[in-house]
Amino acid sequence: MIRELVRDEAILSTPCEKATADDAQLAEDLVDTLKSLDDAVCLAANQIGETKQVAAIILGDTDADDPEILVLFNPVMKRALYPVKIEEECLTLDEPHKVTRFGKVTVAYEQLVDGKLVARKTEFAIDPAQAVQHVIDHCKGKLV
Repeated sequence: MIRELVRDEAILSTPCEKATADDAQLAEDLVDTLKSLDDAVCLAANQIGETKQVAAIILGDTDADDPEILVLFNPVMKRALYPVKIEEECLTLDEPHKVTRFGKVTVAYEQLVDGKLVARKTEFAIDPAQAVQHVIDHCKGKLV
């Protein structure tokens, strides 16, 4: 189900609760909502009003008819290399903000497989690295 984006800073700045396999519908709603947005590359659950640690990022071509989307439950950055200061926009904030992002990050997260959460660890670089850092900040209730 496509959901409305939330711009309420009280919700966006609330640290999110750990997600469980019971949040599968929330993950589907995130994917549906992300696919419906023009020029979007990532979306966290609190951006659609749910303060759970669930996020989705588009990997590869964001203009593809059926883009590859990775859903992360409870993502945590484990390693970060190559810091750079950039200006970043957010779907739920009006103005771009200057932030420090890393060019390469390793993230531990869980993925829903056959109704159960399975631990994963992935290295992201360049644009996907920026997107995953952005949604991890959202999960922490940190506004850019």
